[in-house]
Order: sequence, then C-alpha cells, then structure tokens
Amino acid sequence: MGVPGPFPGSAGRHPAPVLDREEVDRALARLDAEYEAIETSLLALQDHAGRRLLEGADLSGTTKERWAATERSITVLWSHFDTYTAALTAARELRARRRWPSPDDLAELSELLSGNGLTVPGEAAAGDGPEGGRRSGRFSLEELVERINGLYARSLDVIVAADAVWSTLPARIDLLSAELQRTRSLAHSVGVRPGEHPAGDDLERITDELARLRGQVIADPLAFWVSSSTGSSAPGGGRPDTGRYDRAARALEGVRREIEAVLDVRQDAERRLMQLRDVLSRADRTLTEARQARGEVLAKIAASEVPAVSGPSTALHEQLAAAAEYRRRSQWHRLSPLLDSLEERAEDELHRARESLTAVTAPLAVRAELRGRLDAYKAKVARHGLAQDPLLLERYDTARRMLWSAPCDLRAAGQAVWRYQQAAAEALVPEQQDRGPDEREHRGDR
Repeated sequence: MGVPGPFPGSAGRHPAPVLDREEVDRALARLDAEYEAIETSLLALQDHAGRRLLEGADLSGTTKERWAATERSITVLWSHFDTYTAALTAARELRARRRWPSPDDLAELSELLSGNGLTVPGEAAAGDGPEGGRRSGRFSLEELVERINGLYARSLDVIVAADAVWSTLPARIDLLSAELQRTRSLAHSVGVRPGEHPAGDDLERITDELARLRGQVIADPLAFWVSSSTGSSAPGGGRPDTGRYDRAARALEGVRREIEAVLDVRQDAERRLMQLRDVLSRADRTLTEARQARGEVLAKIAASEVPAVSGPSTALHEQLAAAAEYRRRSQWHRLSPLLDSLEERAEDELHRARESLTAVTAPLAVRAELRGRLDAYKAKVARHGLAQDPLLLERYDTARRMLWSAPCDLRAAGQAVWRYQQAAAEALVPEQQDRGPDEREHRGDR
C-alpha cells in the first residue's frame, strides 16, 4: 500500500515577533495545507499492509527490536500530531473571533503560530527529535512538523523494508519448494534417495535450508534487507537479500541436471548393455582364438618363445551381471557410473585380447611370409627359364622342406630362404659378353 513521503516542512523560516493580519492568514493557510498532508500520510501509515503484518507477526531478532522501537515512534508521532492539531485548532478559533483582530489577538496568534510555547508529554518529547529532543518538551509548530517528519520517515522505512522482503522472498521460496518437490518425486522414481546417492543427500539439505530460510524470513524480514548503497534517504531504500535463496536455487538446478543424466541412462541402458555384451563376447572369442593359435604355434614352430594367453576377465563379467541386475531393479543411479566404467574397461579388454592374438600368431605370420617369399622367387626364376637349375632346385627343396615340416625351425628356414634368394639373384644377373661356360660352372660350384 502506498504511503506519501515526508510531510512538507517549514524549517528555516524566521517570522517577525508579532505578525500582522495578512501574515497570520498566510501562516494559517500554509499550516492548514501541512495539516492535510500530515493527516493523510498518518492515516495511510496506519492502514499500511506492512504495518498490519508486523503487528500480527511473531517476530524475532533485528525485526523484533526495530519494530518495538517503531511502535514507540508511532505512538510519539500521534502524540505530536495531537499537539499540532490542538494548536492549529486554537489558532483557527482565535482568528475566527473577529474579522479585524486586535493587537492582543495578533500577539496571541503570533505566539501560537511561530512561538515555542507548544508542549508535548515528557516521554514523547525526549529522544525522538532530529537532534535528540529536549527536556522541557516545548516546541514551535515548525519544530513539531520537523519532528513529525523524522518520526514518520523512520517508521515508514521499517514498514516498507519488512513489507518488501515479505512480498518477495516467501513467494519465491514457495515456488522453489514446489520445484523441489517435483524434483524429489522424479529422483525417487529413478532410485535417487538419501543415503544411497549424493544427489539424494543434496535434496535433503536443500529441503532443510528452504524450510529454515522461510521461517527466518517470516520471523525476521529485516535481517534479509540490504540498504541502498547510494545512501538514498527514501523510505525502503534498498533491496531484499536473496543470497541464500539464490544458492539453494543453484544447488537444486545442479541436482536436477544430475537426475536428468540418470534418466538418460534409463533410456539407453538396454542398448548400452547389449553393446557391452557384444564387446566382451568379441574379446572372449579373440582370447579363445589366441589360445588355440598358441597350441598350433607350439606344435608347428620350434625354438620360438610364445607368450601365455590369459582367460576372460571374470571381474568384468561379474560387473556386467551386476549392471543387468541394477537395470532389472531400476537402480539407475547405481547403473550410471557402472556403465561408464564398464564401457571403458570392456574396450581395453578387447584391445588386450587382440594384442595377445597378434603376439601369439607372430611366428605363424613369419612362416607364412617366408613361404610367400620362397614361392615368389620360384615363380620369378621360372619366368626366366631357370626352373631346372640344379643349384636352385636343391636350395628350393631345402627351404621348402624346412618351412612345410613340423615343428618348423624359423631361424634355419629363414636362412635357407635367404640362400635360395641369393642363388636366384645371381642366376638372374645378365651374363656378360666376356663370360664363358667355365665361369657359369664355377658360379654353380660356389
């Protein structure tokens, strides 16, 4: 509810000791206008919604102390207004006696309008003026208006500030609490509960914080008021302090995002589990192939070190079974981190299996490469018409017998293939014009 600002004052004016008739009439007109403004403002203050809330609230802390002082100020304010009203009424009645007031009437009116003969109750006079009040309790009308202005401004400031906090924070807290309840319901649906998931514990802390915050705002609104940094003297100059509310809102938003991530896990859980089963199955098949290949290598390759092949990862299969159980029980908050870990470790397991197969089959790959090289040189020699060369036939048969026998000595077979290559290379060198038949026979002996 709007309340007018401080009343118009008349400070700084120094009337003559005795006013003439025109000056008296002007002073009365000005005081009548001031009276109307003061009365309107005081009635609005009396009906202000913030005042009614403060009067009926169970206050504590800063607000309790300041409202007690404000209530005393309002009592003093009305006492001052009563004195002001009585003085103005007496001046009006005296002026109304005669159209042309006598010198005695003018002297009495001057005293009423500009003198300092007005008195207020001692309790109301002490300590409430702009400069701390006076013991005598005697004032002029101008001084009385100044005191009323000061009391009114201070009282209105407390009422407006409390009303602003009550109009802002409880409603926002209630909206956030409603959002919190929706988030809690969603969290419970995916198994996010206190003691079982960090987000569930966070929801409990946010719930407690909002309950405490709302209670403190209702009981002590002025504790959540930040005065204007510009030093504004306007009533209610400042803003509600929303720091704690903002922190709770940010915390709730973080929990909501985490729960959405859990929901995403629920939607993709079956697909991810199928992919994990496929990756681990490929890893197991690769390890089985590596173990079979190792037996073949040990049987077919001599003098070769073949690395051992480990079995499937029991731990990964157990964790995969646990993940399937979490999905069956809708424990999405536990499934989410487990799937993340399993996906990375399953890829590592498949990579390890492939490396084992490569390491185990390396001797067979070497033998296959030697066989291919031997056959390639034989075909090359045949294209040049040297297939029946006795030396080449002998060395080819030696190398082939080593490579196709079991177990195969790769070192000896490799040397035999190399000797055949050397012989073939020499045979394929174009004969020089100055060579004779004896030189070819001599090359054959070498």
